[in-house]
Amino acid sequence: MNCIEFMEITLGIFKLRAVPINGNFRYTADELRYVFDDADVVVVFTQVGVREIAEEAAAGRALITIGDDYDAAIGSAPVTPVDIGPRSSDDHYLLYTGGTTGLPKGVVWRHEDVFFGALGGTGAPRRGLAKLDSPDDIGAFVRQGTGITRRLPLCPLIHGGAQWIALTALLTGGTCLLTVDPSLDAASALRLASDERAEFLMIIGDAVARPLAAELRRNHERYDLSGLRLISSSGAILSPAVRAELEEYLPATKLIDRFGASETGGQGRIARAADGTGPLRLIADEQTTVIDDTGRPVEPGAGVVGRLARRGWIPLGYWNDEAKTAATFPTINGVRWSVPGDLATIEADGMISVFGRGSMVINTGGEKVFPEEVEAAVKGHPAIFDALVVGVPDERFGSRVAAVVSLVDGAVPPTVEELAGHCREVIAGYKVPRALVVVDEVHRKVTGKGDYGWAKDVARAAVGAT
Repeated sequence: MNCIEFMEITLGIFKLRAVPINGNFRYTADELRYVFDDADVVVVFTQVGVREIAEEAAAGRALITIGDDYDAAIGSAPVTPVDIGPRSSDDHYLLYTGGTTGLPKGVVWRHEDVFFGALGGTGAPRRGLAKLDSPDDIGAFVRQGTGITRRLPLCPLIHGGAQWIALTALLTGGTCLLTVDPSLDAASALRLASDERAEFLMIIGDAVARPLAAELRRNHERYDLSGLRLISSSGAILSPAVRAELEEYLPATKLIDRFGASETGGQGRIARAADGTGPLRLIADEQTTVIDDTGRPVEPGAGVVGRLARRGWIPLGYWNDEAKTAATFPTINGVRWSVPGDLATIEADGMISVFGRGSMVINTGGEKVFPEEVEAAVKGHPAIFDALVVGVPDERFGSRVAAVVSLVDGAVPPTVEELAGHCREVIAGYKVPRALVVVDEVHRKVTGKGDYGWAKDVARAAVGAT
């Protein structure tokens, strides 16, 4: 879990020219063992509370527990520097990502690519910070900084987004603030941000934003957040109602909805309609476009739906998986792309409309329904706290839309008809949920992404489908 030793270990491993592997503390022993075996892990670092599972998964590998074991290992280390040779821009950074379905995949980045693709190496041109052109210029780069020095990621460091924020803070001469609560505690997080004068918060959509907004609604006078300049959300939906509430209590703070993936790094900012409906609109950088099945960029305004793609500073591929690497990181007409699977089109104004992962699309009677668009509409209902939308089998239409929802405290659950009526105000009729399942809590992964496998099982069980 989050602790200062996590960053010590990560930086120490990099200094050795070795490769740190992120292991999810919520995994079972079997799931962890899969990652350890797949990544050829040599040493496992763990902590009290998850040691037993880590030890079972480690299967004879060296195991160091933070505390006495860790301190003793450091104390017994030789004082003579280890000769590891000169570090290289080609050294590897390996990030395991679970995504929304399937087994974790190890995304292999070169150090140079991840520095420019995700860790601030491209500078901040609007604030006068140019891209770093040579490693020899790192001193001046760090001294100038980005203008935002105190960054607080409000998610686990096992998540790539949190690692990127922490490393960006350090590599641009700033300070990384770290919450060590085992799970999100909104009051504790806001108190830390207030006490330590945080200038930047990184959150994962509503999974973090809703608890923060609720705590500010109850106790906003407790926190001095006058120095908080920016909240950056990525990885999950930030719904309009939650965004509006944060803006009400933090009028001097800019909220940015960002888009990216472990396989691409950051790709730009998201612009949504005021009511949260319709596809997200991506204000992308020059390395991001939409390609058709031939690998050519689609023409703006042509209405062609292709795949969102990024070139330039992108990963080498997936560790130990040539087939998935060939599919996700194809070389087309001499250009290597990262194409994780998001369907998109380029509008006439040059902005990119992103519809969602093709693997999650619900085909109902020949019409394609993208879950995120429906989820945004469903979460606009005043009784709904969180929601995932999936397809369930339908004899007539092949699939029908089902919403698995949790409720706002004390709220009366809407009927399917009431929810459908609400949704019809903002989305087409064929997209509205035809089935509604109310649960105590919508399951999300530690990254904040929805657990769609769980949602499908729950929805299918509720409607009698297999």
